[in-house]
Amino acid sequence: MRRSLRAVLLGVLGVALVAALWDLYKAFGPEDGVLVGERTLVLPRATDLAMPHTWEMVQRLFEPATGLPGAPTALGAVVDAAGFTLGIAARGWLVGVTVGLLLALLMTRFKTAESGLLPWVVLSQTVPLIAIAPLVRRWGAQVEIGSFSWENEHSVALIAAYLAFFPVSIGALRGLKSPARTHLELMHAYGVGWWRTLLTLRLPASVPFLLPALRLAAASAVIGSVVAEVSIGLRGGIGRMVVEYAQSAGGDPAKAWAPIFGAVAVGLVAAGAVGLLTLALKPFRLTETS
Repeated sequence: MRRSLRAVLLGVLGVALVAALWDLYKAFGPEDGVLVGERTLVLPRATDLAMPHTWEMVQRLFEPATGLPGAPTALGAVVDAAGFTLGIAARGWLVGVTVGLLLALLMTRFKTAESGLLPWVVLSQTVPLIAIAPLVRRWGAQVEIGSFSWENEHSVALIAAYLAFFPVSIGALRGLKSPARTHLELMHAYGVGWWRTLLTLRLPASVPFLLPALRLAAASAVIGSVVAEVSIGLRGGIGRMVVEYAQSAGGDPAKAWAPIFGAVAVGLVAAGAVGLLTLALKPFRLTETS
């Protein structure tokens, strides 16, 4: 309990420190920023348009999102969009985790598969999402299986899974190969098969490696969802809201930061939800014994 409380307090202090540094730079920083040469801007401009005060951004969250009668507050609109994006990211995370675990099992079982697949797994993360998101949408639009029709949400979830599978496959592969050679030889001497060794030795040993990979996959799924929403043009999510609110930044600079805060919150919620697995898998964490 003390450790958890300390972590929460440090997190709150970290956010407060960032806000204080922001307002200090806003108060004393140069309005034109800091330039190196003639065009290279290394520090941002401190104008009201470029850097609104933190309290202005917080206050804007509780004001109407638009000037229409009965319009919801910016906070309400961001919460709805965040829930939409979080649902898509969760689907992508589940698919990515499944694919990553299957690839890790295959590469652990067969060394030839590891030699052939691992370079492609690493190479897959070098492709820019902005380039492949429209292609996924175009290819998906041609998929028709009975009454099933491919929607833009499926394309976004697929992009999220594309980012999520990589850390899971690498982390699970490292964890499944982490048992000591003496332990593996002991299982072999007892005549235990590969699958039973997997369940009783390799999987428990992979938990310390797998948990950080799952949290990283959750954050990657959120990033993939937001970027794919922007590239595909899917409405209703945080990604599209970032673009729409940025268009009004000229007259309402504080409004543009509302969906950015929402995207940060979605990532924290996703990583925190996956972090709850730590409690369920705590008996498998490596500990020291006297």
